[in-house]
Amino acid sequence: MKVILQRSKKATVTVDGQVTGAIEQGYVLLVGLTHGDTKADADYIANKIVKMRLWEDADGKMNHSILDHGGAILSVSQFTLYADIRKGNRPSFIEAARPEEAEPLWEYFNETLRNLGLHVETGVFGAMMDVQLTNDGPVTIIIESK
Repeated sequence: MKVILQRSKKATVTVDGQVTGAIEQGYVLLVGLTHGDTKADADYIANKIVKMRLWEDADGKMNHSILDHGGAILSVSQFTLYADIRKGNRPSFIEAARPEEAEPLWEYFNETLRNLGLHVETGVFGAMMDVQLTNDGPVTIIIESK
């Protein structure tokens, strides 16, 4: 499992002209799943996201978690994180989990974040989405479970 985390001041995801998720301050998560990912992978990354200290304290040091600071999550499924571009010029997505495997695990991941105390908005699994965000920092972290 791979997640690209971007700290944001605001973000929205739109599908077919309809906003499906929107947050103010928080994290935009681009979530990729691969073969063999399990609930343990989702739990590991969800716990890291909740506990990571990516918000500044009064001294300007990153000492506050998203729970300390207050913020929400915009979670967007992103199979292209597992693109393989080593051969040719067109990416292969063979390493991305099949939708029937990935969607339930993505939903579980989002629910785990909610159970850990975060407000979670989402895109639509498998849809073509327009994602708009205002990066904060920018702070961008790549989190992998393996």
